[in-house]
Amino acid sequence: MKKSLIGLLPLIDRSFMFHVGYQLPVPTNVHDRYLWLHTQAPYSLLAHDNSDDPKFIYSNQRALHCFKYTEEEIIGLSSRFSAAETDRSARQELLLTVRDKGIAGNYTGPRVDKFNQTFTIHDGIVWQIYNEKQELAGQAALFWPDALERPAWFKSTL
Repeated sequence: MKKSLIGLLPLIDRSFMFHVGYQLPVPTNVHDRYLWLHTQAPYSLLAHDNSDDPKFIYSNQRALHCFKYTEEEIIGLSSRFSAAETDRSARQELLLTVRDKGIAGNYTGPRVDKFNQTFTIHDGIVWQIYNEKQELAGQAALFWPDALERPAWFKSTL
């Protein structure tokens, strides 16, 4: 696990709070929220930078499992490759909505893993992330790998 990856979580978390008014959901008994978000969260967290062809800058363990990449493989990968070529226009529409509104939620749609196998993401939330100077740094996403009931501690008002 790269410490620099976990170091991005406060930025992602603060930006999430800016948009929704609360931090990324974690159970109340968690000692180290960022370590838990990175290694134990039951939902996926990803972030990409703000370049013309955005590259992944963060992925938690759940997202790595869903996309079947290692940390070394996913960091720096163009985030457009998270969707099959036929689904990229719908993904781009979502990202444009986030660019215009700051956040979008209740997204369910297809994605593709490292081996070009399609899977579905559920209840996705995508938001703009800002650096310490409040400059746009990219976009982050939270999604569930299945459509099952969410834990009682999970709060989402989107």
